[in-house]
Amino acid sequence: MNESQKYAIVDIETTGHSPANGDRMIQIAIVIMQQWQVVKTYTKFIHPGKSIPMFIQDLTNITDEDVKDALPFEAYADKIYELLQDTVFVAHNTDFDLSFLQAEFTRAGLPKWHGKKMDTVELSKILFPMSLSYKLGDLASDLNIPLESAHRADDDALATAYLLKRCWEELLTLPLVTLEQLHKRSFRLRSHLAQLFFDALVIKRAKVSDDREHVFFNKIAVRKMAPTPKGFEPLQQYPQTVEEKVALLQRAIPNFEQRPQQFAMMDRIFEKLTAQQEHVIEASTGIGKTMGYLVPSIFYAKQTNQKVGISSYTSHLLDQLLQNEIPVIEKMLGQPIKVALLKGMNHYVDVEKFEKQLKSLDDSYDETFTLLQTLIWLAKTETGDLNELNVSGGGQLLLDKIRKTALPKTTMPLYDFYSRAIQMSKQADLIITNHAMLLSDLVRHDQIFNEFGGWIIDEAHQFIQAAISQDEKIFSYMNWKYLFGQIGAYEDEALSFKLSKLAYKKHVSNQQTLQQLEKRYMQMVRSFDDAITTLITAMKTHPKSSLKQQKISLFFNELDLPQAAFEKVASLIQQWLDSAASLHRQFMTDVNELAPEHLYLLEQWQYWLDEFTIKLSEWDDVFLRQEANYTSWIELDKRSLPGSIQIYKKPVAVTEKIQKLFAPIREQSAVIWTSGTLTVPNNERFITNQLGIDTSIQIEKLHADPSYYDGAHVYIVEDMPDIQAVSQSDYIEEVAHAITNVVRMTEGRSFVLFTSQEMLRQTVDLIHESELLSDYMLFAQGVTAGSRMRLLKSFQKFNHSVLFGTNSFWEGVDVPGDGLATVIVVRLPFSAPEEPSFKARAEHLQRQGINAFTELALPEAVLRFKQGFGRLIRSSHDKGALVVLDRRIETKSYGREFIESLPPISIQKLPLHSMVQQLGNWYNEKR
Repeated sequence: MNESQKYAIVDIETTGHSPANGDRMIQIAIVIMQQWQVVKTYTKFIHPGKSIPMFIQDLTNITDEDVKDALPFEAYADKIYELLQDTVFVAHNTDFDLSFLQAEFTRAGLPKWHGKKMDTVELSKILFPMSLSYKLGDLASDLNIPLESAHRADDDALATAYLLKRCWEELLTLPLVTLEQLHKRSFRLRSHLAQLFFDALVIKRAKVSDDREHVFFNKIAVRKMAPTPKGFEPLQQYPQTVEEKVALLQRAIPNFEQRPQQFAMMDRIFEKLTAQQEHVIEASTGIGKTMGYLVPSIFYAKQTNQKVGISSYTSHLLDQLLQNEIPVIEKMLGQPIKVALLKGMNHYVDVEKFEKQLKSLDDSYDETFTLLQTLIWLAKTETGDLNELNVSGGGQLLLDKIRKTALPKTTMPLYDFYSRAIQMSKQADLIITNHAMLLSDLVRHDQIFNEFGGWIIDEAHQFIQAAISQDEKIFSYMNWKYLFGQIGAYEDEALSFKLSKLAYKKHVSNQQTLQQLEKRYMQMVRSFDDAITTLITAMKTHPKSSLKQQKISLFFNELDLPQAAFEKVASLIQQWLDSAASLHRQFMTDVNELAPEHLYLLEQWQYWLDEFTIKLSEWDDVFLRQEANYTSWIELDKRSLPGSIQIYKKPVAVTEKIQKLFAPIREQSAVIWTSGTLTVPNNERFITNQLGIDTSIQIEKLHADPSYYDGAHVYIVEDMPDIQAVSQSDYIEEVAHAITNVVRMTEGRSFVLFTSQEMLRQTVDLIHESELLSDYMLFAQGVTAGSRMRLLKSFQKFNHSVLFGTNSFWEGVDVPGDGLATVIVVRLPFSAPEEPSFKARAEHLQRQGINAFTELALPEAVLRFKQGFGRLIRSSHDKGALVVLDRRIETKSYGREFIESLPPISIQKLPLHSMVQQLGNWYNEKR
């Protein structure tokens, strides 16, 4: 360990990202750390020679006033350069801080700084692979590192210094074998972390430790399974009276607010579990739905020794239950709860596959990085659920290679996480799973979810979408070309070339057989390309291809496709697979004579053969198998052919499938369906009918007290143009005008919800061009890079920000407290009539003589509208305005149903000018 090593931890704030474009520094801070102690600090405001942009002031809280007496960078350059000498340069994203600093040194007439650099983003991603975010503020919060003012250089630099120290401490907790693997591969990293890893390795080797927390598979340390909690005290009887419930919940929830609807939900669920009956509860935001079903479920499970299953839609909701809600109930009851989280097999890591992947010596940077993250994660994870890992896009490809796809052929090894999850579920009182896993039990050979006392189906309306998604088939041209590329032709020197070379060297197969394999590969690829060309030709000659739009969707049955071309592809894939598998078998007869790197090559070959087998089944499903209850369509962008081609095959109706799943469950268990949005006015059973719930089962509605929505206002803009009466460009101009007025009046913190990605993009482009919101941070789904959660986090970081979203932002997005001031509904959320999945379902209803508008389009839109409003008020203290720009809510007879779906709140219909004025008055009052 180099005790004398000095680290210079640097953070800078700037007017923008590009010194070449005139951006300049406005603050710098340097923290010198030695022997993991802060020995010196240096911080200066710097005059940028220009005004600081408003969004930078918003981000950093550094104003023109703060820097008015500061000197330009040149005045401090020599001192800064001197402080960095003989140090390791450390920053949270060195690519930005160091490159900006180097440009400023050059501008000041100094030579570029030379030395080693360490990036705490890269380091923390490796050492904390389960963190949701690697922004400095988020890491500081997770690791209890003090950070008073994020995006101020002095506070950020100090927090980065403590983060570096925390990373060092974390390194020393890792098992020796993990550190050895970490150091071995660290020379491929982008910053100089190898010395840090080596220093930790030296210390670890000097200590004799008896590692009882891990099991070992070759050179991989895997965290042991946590013991099942034992020695429970018997639970008291379920709390029947209001006083008993209040006393119970007050034990764990500070300032608990009594809600009669929550207590009613608890009583009803306990009653139905005990009676083994089915029930439906619509529980609106504000009644405490999660606790409303968890408390009675646990009391029932404990008192009857029967398991209760909780199924929800997304993995995020499952993890939230386990991490947030269950600990509260354990505190409430004064004892641990035997609870198991169970997901589908492919959610879990296959440690044996991972060990084989480690043998590879030609990994890319993304693969190397993900291997290091996974090594450390395996030493920490208690679940083995790959969703815990936060990896890059390239890293996802590696995770797909190490997913669990089959049970071990012999006894379950101690490092098999899926087996652990099954074992824990057998011992648990409460099993938390997702809708997809529950649906998978239909086709599972050994069913897991039998012998349950009851089921709670949360987010019940999403069970329909889960059932559709499970039977969905997707063909992606790019995925297929990637697969062909992994095998490669002989001259490509890919996997096929390497294996053929090895086979020839080892005399495993004769030259003629290898040439035959190569020939079949080329035939397979050519026939695939020919079939795709046939598909493109059919699309181009179709009447819809003459339309101006670049993106086209067409039903498969609208195209005249020669079946023989697609049958030929399937036949040639099977022929190549047979030859490739035969070569693999020949190798395996002499497996003992092969070097480890050759065995790894064979394992890779087998992996891709398995992938081709899956793809062949997909090809048959999409192109060759016609099924009555399914619809298929093709989507493409004419600007990027053939790469943009995607084909979807989805079930039209899933009611029978859901009924088949629940038929045996209903015979032996209670089933409780619950959600915040289960009904719509005038079509109360829209969701329950699709779920196959008998009409004799009533829907119980539990809504929050009207006072819960005291902070909500609805404004309907009555002078917006009718989209049918004006051009789309004129309509978008009016929409952009209305949005900018609302946003400026409420100073941002607005969601703008669209139903069309194209309209969203055009509106955002127009707002950018107008520069009317130039002082605001604009984040737009499908325009701004990043996932939905990343956009949401970015939106929350700025006070003056606007988030433009489409379908997925109408539901399941929480922005607590003052983080959201307004939700602007641009169009009532009807599905596009030509959207293939919707069109197929509509035609299915029409064939039965059912009105597709009143029985599908309208109730779906009203449900989404209710969910959009639900983004606004997430607690009784929240305040917010819903602004509706679509006149149809007022002019069409069905508009009344949208208004009736809202809670009893203030609704005003006003011209835009008056509405903005009223909104401003309301906004200033609430401040």
